Amino acid sequence: MLAPRENPDLLGHEHTERELRRLAEGGRLPHALLLTGPRGIGKATLAFRLTRFLLAQPADRADSGLVVDPASNAFRRVASGGHADLLTVERAYDPRRRRLRSDIIVEDVREISGFMRLTAAEEGWRIVIVDGAEEMNRNAANALLKILEEPPHRALLLLISHSPGQLLPTIRSRCRRCPLAALPQPLVVELLERYRTGLESSEAEALARLAGGSIGRAIELGDAGGLALYRSMLDMFAQVPRLDILGLHAFADKLARPDAEDAYRASEELLSQFLARMVVEFARGSVDGDDLLPEEREIMRRLASRADPPQWAAVRDKIGRGFADTDELNLDRKQAILGAFFAIEELAR
Repeated sequence: MLAPRENPDLLGHEHTERELRRLAEGGRLPHALLLTGPRGIGKATLAFRLTRFLLAQPADRADSGLVVDPASNAFRRVASGGHADLLTVERAYDPRRRRLRSDIIVEDVREISGFMRLTAAEEGWRIVIVDGAEEMNRNAANALLKILEEPPHRALLLLISHSPGQLLPTIRSRCRRCPLAALPQPLVVELLERYRTGLESSEAEALARLAGGSIGRAIELGDAGGLALYRSMLDMFAQVPRLDILGLHAFADKLARPDAEDAYRASEELLSQFLARMVVEFARGSVDGDDLLPEEREIMRRLASRADPPQWAAVRDKIGRGFADTDELNLDRKQAILGAFFAIEELAR
């Protein structure tokens, strides 16, 4: 699957595309758009799609939507990251820790102010994409707020956010919200079968269920061995309130290896998702949702009967903080995994 800046295709958001084109052609685009929705559903792809449309020559635009000829100059320069009128801001690489920073820092955002003061190289738009806007730290968010308070002429700021509630209310209030919905499950299955041709139909359907309407997440889970990971987790949940300690240690050892980054991240996400879905289903009065895998239902029913939804929600938050602290302080990942399962075991006793 191509990176968002290179991807010519976007499915499931045709209505939003039509609306953005109408605003652009009517000269009524706001100075800032906040693209929201679950991770991996196409928000960044839409942001680059709109960017290409605004920077392209009219002859390179299709008659509908925001489609631009992939052979056009604007498409190729945006895809390569070489367009002078586009700036992309995201978490930068931390050479000291040899990985991406945990947040977007103020130095990254300060680039925006200088960029937007420049005259457009092609006498058109100056466009900034902030990918993962909720990942800005406090200083970075305040720096962005100053830019939003005095937007330059013919400048567009596209904020991509998976969790807009984490943004400053003053930032949200200065942007036009553009919410994108999760993709229908059949569409996720169709896209999985297009991009991962070796998947069995049953595997594609299971990944689509786990991904919750996100094709990006479904592909990441598939590539990280997410189905096998999830079934291993379900096997351990089935043993609660008395975990198989040796099996759990072997599971944690495997995920804590330096070469298991993707699997570790997938397990963190799957664990959080399992608890969240259990809380939601139990709060509804039953654990029978159509989006649950068959093997999940009995395990969720049994665990849900041992504590109230607020208690399980609190455990989920506690586990999430444990994983976040592990990243921030560079702690032992094995202990984070063990701590998560021990917290579940303790509540279920």
